[in-house]
Amino acid sequence: MMTFGLLSAILEEWDYKEMIDTVSGIGYKCVEVACWPKGKGERRYAGTSHIDTENLGKAEAEDILQYAAAHDVRISSLAYYPNTLDPDLEKRAAAIKHIHSLIDASSLLGVNMVTTFIGRDQTKTVEANLSIVKEVWPEILDHAKEKGVRIAIENCPMLFGPDQWPGGQNLFYSPVIWERVFDVLPYDNLGINFDPSHFVWQQLDYIKAIYDFRDRMFHIHFKDIKLKKDKLGDAGVLAYPLDYMTPKLPGLGDVDWGAFISALTDIGYSGYAVAEIEDKAYEGSREDVISSLRQVYGYLRNFMP
Repeated sequence: MMTFGLLSAILEEWDYKEMIDTVSGIGYKCVEVACWPKGKGERRYAGTSHIDTENLGKAEAEDILQYAAAHDVRISSLAYYPNTLDPDLEKRAAAIKHIHSLIDASSLLGVNMVTTFIGRDQTKTVEANLSIVKEVWPEILDHAKEKGVRIAIENCPMLFGPDQWPGGQNLFYSPVIWERVFDVLPYDNLGINFDPSHFVWQQLDYIKAIYDFRDRMFHIHFKDIKLKKDKLGDAGVLAYPLDYMTPKLPGLGDVDWGAFISALTDIGYSGYAVAEIEDKAYEGSREDVISSLRQVYGYLRNFMP
């Protein structure tokens, strides 16, 4: 049976204990803990740091685990979503260094999962990026394997507007690409953090992917997308994606959550599934954010086993 939780990135104004209090108070049973480096994020929903992985010691780790356990909450993963293939080599090195800190922290905490992006040089072809993946990622995955940590890559293309045009900043966006990445990185500890919303606007089959990659489904995101068919009809698929789609709370977009969760139960998925909250309509205040968390919990519980 899967465990239902929340990605903590939306609670950027809460500290770790306040975040756990909030998650537990609503009823979520796990949390994917946002662990960006300390400092302001470069984009929305990035930069939240509920655990400082670069300065985590044994005593701090024990306190983190004890507080979560006392509130009946488990940590599903440590999360950080950068561009590890950034053409700016200084930014690339910083991102990779921080991922290594998440691997060490995840092992120390006994979480043994890191959720992230594989990255992309948005100006280069798929083939060129696969070559860079083969250069960059074996060291990361070897470190994770040594520490007993699994790496789950989210399938967001990181292509929304002109800043990410034309190729996006995460190569790992479709089943065809997944196969090619797994070919160049033959590691058992590499898998998928699957978010069906990104398949909606790419017009990909998010149900088939569950069955085809059942052994690679390490972690699940519950997020929704509202496809604006009238805008798509005017702009076409080559437009900036935000011209024809909008991230929404689960239940307010186009994902068929009954079918999606049914497919997960079909394959016997028993891992973590967390709500990822991205909806500008619910971001006016702290109270609005809490309202969105309650709404998503109440809605998705209707489909959970």
